[in-house]
Amino acid sequence: MNFLVVDHVSHTYFTEKAAVTALENVSLEIEKGEFVSFLGPSGCGKTTLLSIIAALIQPTKGSVILEGEKVHSIHPSVGYMLQQDYLFPWKTIEENILLGLTIMGMNSNEAKQRALDLLSRIGLKGVETYYPNQLSGGMRQRAALVRTLATDPKILLLDEPFSALDYQTKLKLEELVWKTLKEYKKTALLVTHDIGEAIAMSDRIFLFSAKPGRLVRTFIVPKELRNLSPFHSRNHTTFSELFQFIWKELDSLEANE
Repeated sequence: MNFLVVDHVSHTYFTEKAAVTALENVSLEIEKGEFVSFLGPSGCGKTTLLSIIAALIQPTKGSVILEGEKVHSIHPSVGYMLQQDYLFPWKTIEENILLGLTIMGMNSNEAKQRALDLLSRIGLKGVETYYPNQLSGGMRQRAALVRTLATDPKILLLDEPFSALDYQTKLKLEELVWKTLKEYKKTALLVTHDIGEAIAMSDRIFLFSAKPGRLVRTFIVPKELRNLSPFHSRNHTTFSELFQFIWKELDSLEANE
């Protein structure tokens, strides 16, 4: 059985004056433990699809099935990490990373300790009493990752979580997130505009066309790249070959808009 199934999903946004179809008849399947990326031109519905998987919005047509059960509402099995960290500035880092546990009534001493241990393991030991404005952007995103993982979700939805960072911090955080999710055997879905990022982090890449968003092609990242960390993957000869191929496909889609 597939871990996550998107079954013929379409979505239209309605206003008083117009109806705009963001997604049209999208179907895909994701296996447990996979890291996949949604890639495509602006306006192809990548974030809309992520929001539908998270049950933040309901699709106009179709359904999302997680472990054999249709997703109707926001579910603790799904974690969501956004471009901005959205840490509460008036709360300490410890209070921020434990917030999800508190909201879900999962704040046992054992769960709290696991979250604090993870904070230490990703290089943030000693910042528990700090406030977000005392940390760099990369450190805040690491804290946001801990907050997301603290509730032990089965799948992580990553909506361009590195795009607001400088390039060096972005590469370091890609490496950290990839290693952390592999270690904890999490399934992850990344929305990105960055072809290199998609190749470096993913097992498969779903390429979308725009207006409306349709799934037009699936790329399987070669095994020799999947076995490498994102940083080392970028230095492999196969990386450049795949990058150029996807670039041409994406350029062709944008030219046909």
